[in-house]
Parts: sequence; structure tokens; C-alpha cells
Amino acid sequence: MKRALTALATLAAALALAGCATVPPSPPAPAIIEVAAWGGTPASTAAPAQPIRKITLHHQGEVWKDGTDVAAYLRRLQQWSRLTKRWADIPYHYVIAPDGRIYAARPLQQPGDTNTEYDPRGHALLMLVGNFEVQQPTPAQLDAAVQLTAWLARQHGLGLDDIASHKDYSAQTVCPGKHLYAHLTSGWFKAEVARRLNGR
Repeated sequence: MKRALTALATLAAALALAGCATVPPSPPAPAIIEVAAWGGTPASTAAPAQPIRKITLHHQGEVWKDGTDVAAYLRRLQQWSRLTKRWADIPYHYVIAPDGRIYAARPLQQPGDTNTEYDPRGHALLMLVGNFEVQQPTPAQLDAAVQLTAWLARQHGLGLDDIASHKDYSAQTVCPGKHLYAHLTSGWFKAEVARRLNGR
């Protein structure tokens, strides 16, 4: 990855010297609250790192109540995932709270888990808390999801066609909920990601 970023920077400099259009700057890395900061424990990452080929949006599927302690929720989710489901960790790689804060969950190098029939290997899984069949994602959540998606897309060499939602891969779910899914079907979400990728 470091070599790829160095090559990109070298290409941008060469194009600038030649008077050509430069490569847009990479979207800034979003602030991410690490697992230790919310009181979680790290998952085992002994398996080889998965290549990221897709970015997939999810919702929590439960109505989120104002004032809920996000860190406490994540600790409960981690315990349930490991002890009840016997998964390696929280099934998602990132969790986005209503205030726009992004929390690290499962290590990105480790494939996620799902209760449905799709295969999440190669997917970076982003989950926004809330039930978006009945609630609306907040503007801060949407902005954070756009920022995180653009950053991941640039880091892993992905395009807009590599961005989708859980229900695009599974007939067994309404996830990420109609009110979040509408931002995908309208084209708004990918257009905002494109703006970030183009340095705007």
C-alpha cells in the first residue's frame, strides 16, 4: 500500500511538471475511535488479510434511542457476537453513530459475518446505528459514511460501482432500511463519494 501511494504521488508530480491535470488529492482519513477507546478487546487476526473489493452499507436494524451510550452498546454487541453467535468479533468493520463518530469494530483484514446468505468476504462492512425502515439517518451519519467510503475506496483502488448495500447481495433482508437505501438509489450517496474522490 505504501508503494502504491508513493507511485501515485510520483505520478501526480510528473503530471504537474508536464503541465497536465494532476491526480486529485486523496480524501483525508476520517477520525476513527479505536476498539480499545470504547472498551472492546481485540479480535484474533491470525488469518491472512482479505483483499477489499467492495464497500457495503448496513443498518443496525434496531430503533436507536437518543442518549444511548454507543461504547456500552458496542461492548454488548461484541460480547453477543462472540459468545452467542460464536463469531470472531462484531460482524462489521466500522460502526457510525448518529453524531457522525466512527468506531472501529472487527479488523478490516478479517471477513465479516452475516445472518443472511450472501458471502461478505472481500467486503468492507459499514454499519450505521438505527433502524432505517422507520428512522432517518442523521446528516452527520450520512456525511461520515460518505467520508469513510471515499477514503476506503481510494485506499483499496475501488470505484463507485463497488459501493452497494446488504440488500443488493441478499434477498433475505431489507437492510440498510428504505430511508438509507433511498440515498443509494437516488444516486446521491455515490455522487457525494465522487466529490470527495475528486478533492471537493
